[in-house]
Amino acid sequence: MNPVAILALVRNDLRIHFSDRRGVLINIAAAIFIAGFMGFLFGGSGKTKEMGRIPVVITIEDDSDVARAIGAALAADKMLDAKTATAGEARELVRKGKAQAGLILPQGFGEAAAGAFFRGRDKPQIELFYDPSQSIVVSVVEGLLTQYVMQEVSKAMFGGPLGGKVVTDSLADLRKSADADTPAGKELTALLESVEKLNARARADAGAKPAAGGIQGGLSVPYTVHSEALTSGTGARYNGYAHSFAGMSVQFILFNGIEAGVLLLLLRERGLWARLRTAPIARADLLVARALATTVIGLFMLGAVYLVAMVAFGVRIEGSVAGFAGIAIAFCILNACFGLLLAALGRTPAATRGLAVMVTLILVMIGGAWVPAFIFPPWLQQLSLFAPTRWAVDGLDAVTWRGLGFDAAIGPIVVLLGSALVCGVVALWRFRWQS
Repeated sequence: MNPVAILALVRNDLRIHFSDRRGVLINIAAAIFIAGFMGFLFGGSGKTKEMGRIPVVITIEDDSDVARAIGAALAADKMLDAKTATAGEARELVRKGKAQAGLILPQGFGEAAAGAFFRGRDKPQIELFYDPSQSIVVSVVEGLLTQYVMQEVSKAMFGGPLGGKVVTDSLADLRKSADADTPAGKELTALLESVEKLNARARADAGAKPAAGGIQGGLSVPYTVHSEALTSGTGARYNGYAHSFAGMSVQFILFNGIEAGVLLLLLRERGLWARLRTAPIARADLLVARALATTVIGLFMLGAVYLVAMVAFGVRIEGSVAGFAGIAIAFCILNACFGLLLAALGRTPAATRGLAVMVTLILVMIGGAWVPAFIFPPWLQQLSLFAPTRWAVDGLDAVTWRGLGFDAAIGPIVVLLGSALVCGVVALWRFRWQS
């Protein structure tokens, strides 16, 4: 190889690339804008903030105190943006996408739920309908509904007038039934008699203030949860911007690799490469020079994007700086060889650009650049390990917000350099000098 010739070619390619300052700035700005937006959606810098509330519509057809209390509890929950409407209006709002879910408490719900509280028979049915594009909200709404129904029904059963009536009626029915003399029937009778005594005491003490948290306040969840987000870095916390900037950097640098490959095809069409071959420059020197120039451009773009990420979005390299640098260099080398591969296999610039964009978007998608790979189905998670983009994104995540050391960067560096070697060898073998 001729180092002097390679250096001259690299310098010329860089001069041409950076002469279009507007194009360079637009590419960097686009990566920063999309990364910032996606990072905001996935939790931002990790600081506590008010998240979007789920819009739901509640229809209360029952006029009992229990049903009204359930509706009020749901409306007061900080996770829901609840409003009331008729059944027809609720369904129409959900159908038009104005609400993500709706529920109907039917006529007689309070009394029926109270009657089924101990015996488990004749349970009333709550209608829950939802926008199919927002199916994840169903689990949230069902969980909150279970919590508040149990709370309000148990509150009514232990001390409320409805509870006294239901327990008295249930005892009368049980004593007349064939189950009264069975072991289970006797135990249920004893339980209901105890509840009846408790309700009588509550009525007798109606003028006194009940003890805070007592059973007259209804059953509640018997535990609390302490949540803690863990990363490997001491004092480091999750930063959603770190992941989004890793993903968008990978995506836009790959787009730059596409343009580098298409440019080679244009130069071949115009006969420039054929003319260069008449000079005392080896074919390998020309391709290596182009790959080095593309690598430098990729590193410049990556550095510019992460500089803004650190200054404006609080992204930090919490782990190994050497690991970050190694992954960045390895990925940019892969990107350069990817551009050479496109030029080697492509026939026309237009066709190659269209196919390359599709392939790149697939690699970016399954690589976890848009959304974290852990939400993929298990089979897709395994398949994505064959995509070098997955290793690049996971590696950048590891040394930024996860705070891992250089050992976590070794695997991604090896995979990226190995992929670059394969692309480079195929490109050198298949490159055609004549269009």
